Amino acid sequence: MTPQFKALLVHLLTSTGAVFAMLAMLAAVDQKWSLMFLWLVVAFAVDGIDGPLARKYRVDTYAPEFDGVLLDLIIDYLTYVFIPAYALFKSGLLPGWTGWFAIIVITFTSALYFADTRMKTKDNSFSGFPGCWNMLVLVLFAIEPNFWLIVILVAALAIAMFLPLKFIHPVRTERWRWVSLPVAFAWTFFAGWAAWVDFHPESWAHWGLVVTSIYLLFAGIAQQVVPART
Repeated sequence: MTPQFKALLVHLLTSTGAVFAMLAMLAAVDQKWSLMFLWLVVAFAVDGIDGPLARKYRVDTYAPEFDGVLLDLIIDYLTYVFIPAYALFKSGLLPGWTGWFAIIVITFTSALYFADTRMKTKDNSFSGFPGCWNMLVLVLFAIEPNFWLIVILVAALAIAMFLPLKFIHPVRTERWRWVSLPVAFAWTFFAGWAAWVDFHPESWAHWGLVVTSIYLLFAGIAQQVVPART
């Protein structure tokens, strides 16, 4: 198998995210939320492995006719932003004007952030909240908090997208990766479990989601506070 063919296969793998996004959207239109999130979790898993494969097989060298970064951003906007925002709006978790507030704020600010050339830091983390609304909305479906808390979270994270706050990339941020990567795998497992049991309120998956989400949300900020050893 030639290097060019291996690199092309990586692009094809990334492109499957668009298919999973469509399947998730079809489920969302029918308000089959558990099925929607299962497809989004599959897309999330693909997004987690295609980057390392792209670097390993040097897609920028052997398959440069396709822009892997642009392809990834297009799919990420669908699976991380657009579909979760739609689900939050239609779920009934946000009554009246609060649903409109959330869907407009999420889609508008995320479009700007995804086009921001300053989104990555020197250590391959993210500068500002990286628009992982799929993760937030899944947790909200699991724990069903008061709608005011949801509004506050949406507003705070939308603002955090443009603040000099660091958010880790579990795969690419080297510092604490020995913890971050297993936590990311655990989050994916708990997310799939929660969706599989249709967000049953007694499922232990909800606690796992909350704990892993807190780590992934605040680990980068903690790294800013705690200086690295030299």
